[in-house]
Amino acid sequence: MYYAIKHLHVTCVVLSAAGFLLRGLWMMTGNTLLQHKMTRVLPHIIDSLLLLSAIALAVMIQQYPFAADWVTAKVIGLLLYILLGTVALKRGRTMGVRVVAFVGALLVYAWIVSIALTKNLAGFLA
Repeated sequence: MYYAIKHLHVTCVVLSAAGFLLRGLWMMTGNTLLQHKMTRVLPHIIDSLLLLSAIALAVMIQQYPFAADWVTAKVIGLLLYILLGTVALKRGRTMGVRVVAFVGALLVYAWIVSIALTKNLAGFLA
């Protein structure tokens, strides 16, 4: 069961990143597909599965935020990623602000993945 949930989690990680990258490119080019209903709904479904599978994995391996430093770093990174992603795709007042937030969100995302791969709270910064 662990490996099935882990595979679901990794699949959702890839789909979430690909979707965010595509939506960011659409935002920068002014593509109207950014406003399509599927574009607004599907990321929430994928990200919900991603979060639920993350919680299931944390319970299975008994690694929890504030008990395992690398899990805590991932949660903090997730909050920062959500904040930057919201600025990039919705709340940024200028294209410059949106692009900087988009690049920042991608960097934070890469850091979160590197933490997951290394189990080191510094991730690729180590």
